[in-house]
Amino acid sequence: MPVVQADRLTRIGTALLRAAGASQDEATAVAVGCVNANLAGHDSHGVIAIPTYIDRIKVNHIVPGAKGTCVKKAPATTVIDGHWGFGFYVNAKAMELTIEKAKKTNVAACTVFRQSHVGRLGAYPLMAARAGMIGLATADSGRSPKAVAPFGGREARLGTNPISIAVPSDLDGPFCLDMATSAVAAGKIALAAARNEKIPMGWIVGGDGKQTSDPTQFRKGGALLPLGGSEGYKGSGLAAIVEVLCGLLTGLGFGVEPTGRHNDGCFMAVFNVDAFRPLAEFKKEVGEFARYLKSTPPSEGSSGVLYPGEIEYMRERDRKKNGIDIEDATWSKLKQLAAEYKLAEELDLK
Repeated sequence: MPVVQADRLTRIGTALLRAAGASQDEATAVAVGCVNANLAGHDSHGVIAIPTYIDRIKVNHIVPGAKGTCVKKAPATTVIDGHWGFGFYVNAKAMELTIEKAKKTNVAACTVFRQSHVGRLGAYPLMAARAGMIGLATADSGRSPKAVAPFGGREARLGTNPISIAVPSDLDGPFCLDMATSAVAAGKIALAAARNEKIPMGWIVGGDGKQTSDPTQFRKGGALLPLGGSEGYKGSGLAAIVEVLCGLLTGLGFGVEPTGRHNDGCFMAVFNVDAFRPLAEFKKEVGEFARYLKSTPPSEGSSGVLYPGEIEYMRERDRKKNGIDIEDATWSKLKQLAAEYKLAEELDLK
C-alpha cells in the first residue's frame, strides 16, 4: 500500500471533487474531512469514500452548490433542509449555527435532513468542544438501504447509526466518544474487502444468518450485527433511538426507499458548560478524570487504559509525521479519476 502525506491526499481529494463539480469550499470541506478521518485512524471514512461521492454527484444524488436552508427555527432550535448538498459542508454549517445559539440560550439543538454522507460524525461535536461546549451528534442514513440486523434478526433493518459526544478538557488530545451502534462501521467491511483481509467473527452475518469472517458476504445479502455481541440488544436499542432522533424527528421516516438515495439525517445538540459551572474548572476536572481512569494497572494482555478519543489523537500524531497507508484498490480508483479528469500529471497520479 502506498504511504501518502496528509497534505498531498487533501490536494488530490480537493482537485478531484472540484473536477466533479464541487465548489472550492465544498471540495475543501469534504477532502479535509476525509483526510482528518484517515489521520484519526477512521480509514473507513477517509479518502476511500471520495470515489463514492463522485459517483453520487454523477447520478445527481449529491447536488454541488446546494445550500442548507432553515425551514423552522426558534431561539434554541433549528430544522435544516440540506437540499441534497454535501453533508460535510451542510452539517458543519448547522453545527456552527447551533453553537452560536447555545452561546445565547445555553442549550441548543438542530435537525438536518436531505443531505449526503456527513463523514466521520465526531468532527461535529469536536467543533462544540473547541468552543468550550459539550457537543452531541447522532446520524442515520434516512431511507437508503440498511446495513444492520436488529438483535435476533438476520435481515438489515437499521443503519450503523453512530453517536458522538465531545467534551472540552485540558488534555492534549480531545475527550471524544465516536462510535457506531453496530459491531463495526460498514466502511470497515468495505475496507477489509478492498485489502483482501478477513474480519473478526461477530461483525457480520451472511445471507444464511450465520456469522462469517468473509467481508465480501456483506454485499451478498449479509448484514452487520449490532454492538454488544451476546448482549446485542443494547446496540440494537441505541440504534433504534438514533433512528427515532434522526429519521422520525427529522421527518425522513424509516424503512427503505427503493431508489436508494443516501440521505444522512442528523440530530445535534450543544450544551454551554459555563451555564453549569466555570469552564476552566470543568476542563481541568475532565483532564483529572481521564488521568484517574488511566492510572489503573492494566489487565492481562492490555497495554493500559485510554480515555475516549485518545487512540485517535495518538494515531493522528503518528500519521501526520509518517504518512497515511492507502489501500491499493483506493489508490487505483483515485488514479483512474485523475486520468478521467485529465489531472494525472498535475496530481502526479500517473
